[in-house]
Amino acid sequence: MIKEIFNNLPDFSEKEERAISFFLFGLAIYSITVAFFTESRLVIIVFQLLQLASLALMLFGAITLIKFKFDNFYLSIVYTVYLLWLFVIFTGIFKYLDYSYFKSSFLGAPYGPMLYFSPLVLLFPRKFLFYRKLFTFIIIFGIFYLLFNAFFIKDLLNSNTSSKRSQTIVETLSSLSLPCGFIILTSVYHTKKRFLTALGIVIIALVFAIIRARRGLILMYSEFLFFGYLFYFFKSKSRIIILYFTLLLTLLGFLYAFQLYKPTDNKIFGFLLEKGDEDTRTGIELYFYDDMKSKDWIVGRGIEGQYFCPDIEEDQVTNYRKNIETGYLQTILKGGLISLGLFLLIALPAVIKGVFFSKNIFSKAAGIWVLLSIINSYPTIVNGFTLEYLLVWFSIGICYSSKIRQMSELDILMAIYPEIENE
Repeated sequence: MIKEIFNNLPDFSEKEERAISFFLFGLAIYSITVAFFTESRLVIIVFQLLQLASLALMLFGAITLIKFKFDNFYLSIVYTVYLLWLFVIFTGIFKYLDYSYFKSSFLGAPYGPMLYFSPLVLLFPRKFLFYRKLFTFIIIFGIFYLLFNAFFIKDLLNSNTSSKRSQTIVETLSSLSLPCGFIILTSVYHTKKRFLTALGIVIIALVFAIIRARRGLILMYSEFLFFGYLFYFFKSKSRIIILYFTLLLTLLGFLYAFQLYKPTDNKIFGFLLEKGDEDTRTGIELYFYDDMKSKDWIVGRGIEGQYFCPDIEEDQVTNYRKNIETGYLQTILKGGLISLGLFLLIALPAVIKGVFFSKNIFSKAAGIWVLLSIINSYPTIVNGFTLEYLLVWFSIGICYSSKIRQMSELDILMAIYPEIENE
């Protein structure tokens, strides 16, 4: 049976397989060094050399893997227009391009010019050897997340729950833990060891997000657990038992939280509950709305676009900011409603195809991942050169592939793990 599957999904050549490894190794080196370098306060040229090497590896791999072949005519048209518009935005970089700009914007800046390369991964071949390796690297990212937690443990466990540095560390390291959510969504295809590793990483990340009251991250980690649970529930043969224990544990949790003690007195949840109603967005957004002109709303202010926003951050050097924490407004700032609209024209049909017109959880999980990226664009900046955002584009490719959407669960499982046929 496995041979029939791969007859429909062409095999990788040795050159392509090597390119996959180069790209994923490069991405891992880049992401891991960015996360550590940003918060370690160490200015070491080795980090920059590693990042340069990682960019070279990714470039070599991408050149081999990128092919302008599409599974859907509509996607080919809208995506091409989207790429052309991103190219127009990216050309604004030549106004600033020098060594210092390159070092500050490309090395250690996944939310800078590098993000404009993220959509290109949609052009990678949609083959299961790639997804198999991708799952492995997601776990590698998660393991480094745990190692960095151990390195920064004093900051993370700082008794000052409102510590700005601790909050920043939690947000920065999340780029390594968030991709584990994709393992949770596709748990039916993974070994117990891999699933439990990803689950443990997400739970640990959720706890730190709660301690530091990172509400956007709390939402995202909770979404992974919720939808992962739904997929597991609907595939389980013991739904009634699972539902019973879920309701029982939920009830006991509420009783413990609200009757046996005061949540606001708890060190873990107290700061979150105190901050729950605090509005930290409206002021920034009002400044943004007031500063943006009609033309800016349509085409944006370019790759280095800024907006007037005084007296928001402590010790801020200038009254202008290059980023806004509301993700969809960040997209508008750089590329206008044109950027946002073109992305939605690609992403929304992908969600519909993946969730409602597929026969397997793999495609449905991909659709959910794209949907969550849209939802999470309000509390956080989703789009960047991070594995989390690259997974959005990989997922879009999965959702537009009718061959993948029509595969059975067994076919998907054996395509990811061909050795199962021999067991």
